[in-house]
Amino acid sequence: MSASPTRITTALPAPYRARLMQIGKEVNFDEGTRLFHEGDRADRFWILRSGTVTLDVPVPGSSPAAIENLGSGELVGWSWLFEPYVWHLGAEAMTPVRTHEFDAATVRMMMDADPAFGSAVGHWVGQVLARRLQAARIRLLDLYAPHGSGGFV
Repeated sequence: MSASPTRITTALPAPYRARLMQIGKEVNFDEGTRLFHEGDRADRFWILRSGTVTLDVPVPGSSPAAIENLGSGELVGWSWLFEPYVWHLGAEAMTPVRTHEFDAATVRMMMDADPAFGSAVGHWVGQVLARRLQAARIRLLDLYAPHGSGGFV
């Protein structure tokens, strides 16, 4: 199995990864803890050290629909990078989770101050966003499309 291009260890060059990790703080979540809800203010993000976080979307009259499970080295949250800085999905710890937490405003200031760093982080978050949108599309087709109608054009 090849390394995911969205995991921090493969997505960011070592100097930028080290620079980012210097400002992270260790934060843990118990199983069942909501990290955020869709529509909440996106003022931080996390990189998973261990455990599993499930991304979900609200479904009126039902439980949230799980979109994707994230594991070690993966970014939890991309909405912090784009105004109006509100979460577009929800996230819940499915196991005990250990993370590195980052203040979004601080990272955005670092990105603005160093365009090369900003480009690398922006490219990484863009890759994550593209992958998450595809995962959401596939999962929602699995859940709601009539059986046999999900062919690609």
